[in-house]
Formats: sequence, structure tokens, C-alpha cells
Amino acid sequence: MNSSSIPGKPLNKIVESCPPSGIRRFFDIARQMEGVIALGVGEPDFVTPDVIRSAGVKAITDGLTGYTSNSGLAELRTAICAYLNRSYGVSYSSEQECLITVGVSEGLDLALRVLINPGDEVIVPTPCYVAYLPGIEFVGGCPVTVECAPETGFEIDPDAIENAITPRTKALLIASPANPTGAVQPAHILQRLVDIAVKHDLYIISDEIYERLCYDSPPLCMASLKGAQNRTVVLNGFSKSHAMTGWRVGYCCGPGNIIALMTRIHQYTMLCAPHMSQVAATVAMNEGDAAVNLMIADYKTRRSVFVAGLNALGLECKMPGGAFYAFPSIRSSGLCSQEFAEKLLFEEKVAVVPGDVFGPGGEGHIRCSYAASVSSLTEALKRLQSFLDRYRAAGNSAQ
Repeated sequence: MNSSSIPGKPLNKIVESCPPSGIRRFFDIARQMEGVIALGVGEPDFVTPDVIRSAGVKAITDGLTGYTSNSGLAELRTAICAYLNRSYGVSYSSEQECLITVGVSEGLDLALRVLINPGDEVIVPTPCYVAYLPGIEFVGGCPVTVECAPETGFEIDPDAIENAITPRTKALLIASPANPTGAVQPAHILQRLVDIAVKHDLYIISDEIYERLCYDSPPLCMASLKGAQNRTVVLNGFSKSHAMTGWRVGYCCGPGNIIALMTRIHQYTMLCAPHMSQVAATVAMNEGDAAVNLMIADYKTRRSVFVAGLNALGLECKMPGGAFYAFPSIRSSGLCSQEFAEKLLFEEKVAVVPGDVFGPGGEGHIRCSYAASVSSLTEALKRLQSFLDRYRAAGNSAQ
């Protein structure tokens, strides 16, 4: 294309100032290399369970390839609301308080667009998922970060959250279990956050995509806490728990007036989640528990092996309570997060994500997904040992 034919007027400044995803950068490099052990992208290494895949295939062969209602299949919304009521005692109307989205990512975008006006502040505990801060900025909001300390296992400090509140604060964005740390917030901490939200009249956006992946304590739905339901938008889906990342099905539950506005944007943009994926998700919700429980048990075994191995290498890492991530400190290596991740990838062919891409508090750490076989994790630890021996020896000789 002739460069002179390209318009010269400026593009969106907010989008231009947003860096590309730090996760995808390493993923794209690793895909072009042979022999890489990929511990970078947050995706289950399991194939979607057979009962769910079969339902999706049948939906296609039955011709269920058109649009659904904007809100999503009624049977899927009914199954979701029944699950939340059965599991947490939270009662939602499947007709007015539940929306099926194209993954949880769309749900987060819709919630932010509806709740946030330009200039509103959203408090986000960090380190956090890479999409949170840009997502707030894309809608004209101002992210306010509050660091969680690794010494506490990245537990949220409610006092620090309350101290960050200003007259412009509109919402709290919380994830438990969290990406990248795997931290599961205790129920009493979450209740204090709800109490703070009530006191200051704030909304809560609760990203619960890893809700089923809790290993040491029961799962919890934020909306089940006292005072939470009428100010909370719950985001969840099937990608992580049911190994359905490519099916792109998420859901949002919340107050009817908020869900109605989220649906209004959704109907003008995404229209609906894929029909066949929604059919598969309905079967996942109704018949997928046995497969999910097997995957959870496997993740728990991998977690124990991998986190013990990291600590044995001198990469301090508290046992994460959920998700499938370890977030060890790499300060003992003498390298910053970006250097560590790049050198480890090119020299030892192990792909991890540098911690600094997850916001304040992430530097000095790397995110490792243990959604990989035990043999792959064991080999990754051997390569990490070789890598650390080399750089620690170099550091000692330089002194």
C-alpha cells in the first residue's frame, strides 16, 4: 500500500499507548521454536471432556449453527442459575439477571462499559491479570492499583483498599483465585471488602473464572456474602474449569438493571455466543462435574510437585491456593523478570511470563502455569536448575 494514501489523522490515543500483551509475546515466540516446554499461556492442557465435545458435534450435525437470543440459550442460563443457587445459595433470575457472553473477557469489557464513566476510578489489587488495567483505561476509567505482598501469599489488605478510595472511586475489581498468583482470598477478607464497598457505595466486579480450581478451601461466590449481591457483577465461564478455552463461552450474573445494559451493548457488538458452544456448555454445566473433579485432582498433584521443585531451586514460592499458576520470586538470580524470561526461553527452551506484565508488585517474579504433565514440569525444573546454576555462578564470579 502506498503510504501517501494512508490518512494522517491520529488514531485512538488510549489504544495506541497500550502495550501488546506480555503473555502473548512469549507465547508467539515459543510457538516458533522446537522443543519448548510451554509454561506461559494460561490454558488447560486437557482436551475438552468427551461428553462436552460430543454435545458440540451433535449440535453442529443437528444444524444448530445460527444465532441464539442475545441473552443466550434459556436452558444454559437456567442451568447456570441453578448451579449458583445449589452451590452458594445465591438466587438469580435466569431471564433478567444472567447473560451469556463470548468468554469472560467480553463479560469484563461489558461490565466496565456499563459501570464506569470517564474519570471514574476502579481499584485493582495487583499483581493482576494483564487485561484488567487496559480494560479500565479503554472505557475512560482510571485504574488505581493496590499491591499485595508476596510474604502473605498475595492476600489482599482491606485497609490498603479502603485507603485508596477517593470521591472518584466507582468499583473494586477482584479475582479469587487470582491470575497470576493463584491466591485464594479467605472468606473473611472478601467479606471485609464487601463491607467496604457497602460503606462507600461501590460496585464490585468479581472475576471468578478459576472458581472451581480451589485446592485447600471450598470455592466461594462473592455474591453469596452479606451485602454483596445487589452491587456485584459475577463473571465466570467454562474455559479453565472445563478445558473449553476455544469454545468462547462465559457468563455474567448481577442486578437486573446492570445486566440489561450489558445485554444492550452485547446485542450491538457480539450478538450472541456461538450456538453450538452454548449447547456444549449446557452439557458441561449439567454433566461435566466428574470430568472437572478429575482435572482438579490432577492439577493439585502437579501443583505440589512443581512448587516444591521451585522452592528446592531457591525460587521462593508460597503454595498457591487455586488456579494453575505458580508465581515464584526470581530475585536470587540477579536478573529482572524480562531478562529472566527471555534468557530462559532462548537458552533452555522453557517459556514463562515475566512478572512485570501483571502490574505493580509483579517485578521480581515469573508466572509459571503448571497446566502441563508432571514429566514436562519435572523437565522444566531440571532446565531451570541448569539455568540458575549458570547465572548464579556468573554472579558470584563477578563479585
